[in-house]
Amino acid sequence: MGGMSTPDDTEFSVGQSAEILGVTVRTLHHWDAMGLVRPSGRTYAGYRRYSHSDLQRAQHALIYRETGMSLAQIGELLDSGTPVAEHLQRQRDLLAERLEGLHHMIAAIDQILGHEMNDETTPLTVAEKAEILGSSWSPDYDAEAAERWGETKEWELSQQRQASLTKKDWRRVKTELEELEARLAEAMRRGVAPGSPEANELAEAHRANISQWFDVSHAQQVLIARGYVADPSFRAHYDERAEGLAAWLKAVIDANAAAHRVNPEAARWQ
Repeated sequence: MGGMSTPDDTEFSVGQSAEILGVTVRTLHHWDAMGLVRPSGRTYAGYRRYSHSDLQRAQHALIYRETGMSLAQIGELLDSGTPVAEHLQRQRDLLAERLEGLHHMIAAIDQILGHEMNDETTPLTVAEKAEILGSSWSPDYDAEAAERWGETKEWELSQQRQASLTKKDWRRVKTELEELEARLAEAMRRGVAPGSPEANELAEAHRANISQWFDVSHAQQVLIARGYVADPSFRAHYDERAEGLAAWLKAVIDANAAAHRVNPEAARWQ
């Protein structure tokens, strides 16, 4: 964001304003349309003209955006009548809080790297996960899954396989899953239809990825995929990759199962 030392009665075109603020013209058009930052003036031809105070409001919006606030929240705050000095103090406090969080995450990553560089072959213990990852992971997650599936042979097998993994193995697991999810999102964006050869191949790749923990049948894959749309956390995970990905993936898995003579509506865990 550039500085503004011009008189208050100076007006700027939308292009000049975008250059001063370090944003695109499209951003200013969007902010105008939603009422976040509206130009005070217009030329006879209808072109936007921004005043010094308009740009000041835009600068405050940019700072608040850096703190992670939504544009709707920023608009409400800027319209509240809060004095500029209070805005600046609030912005400083929010940025300082975010900076503290970033320092914590950097320290966590450094600690994880230290563990992996010192010993690539030793499995990560529960205590190490809790210490390194903090609030982003909890033993309660494993406890909840154990309560639901702990009596099944699949759970026992998955726990045995996970226990044998080293830190290097976990990095591979994470990379492979991210690559698969990226392939799924890209295929959905291209309009790949459930039931098509490419979609069926992706469904099999998905089944193979899960089968590293236990042998997953097509019926079991269908039941697992139901959770992708029924469970808010699963749905949010996939839809963060691409909007609608959870529902699309379920449709792809159902169609592939049907091609293998499994009725998705009547699937049972066998």
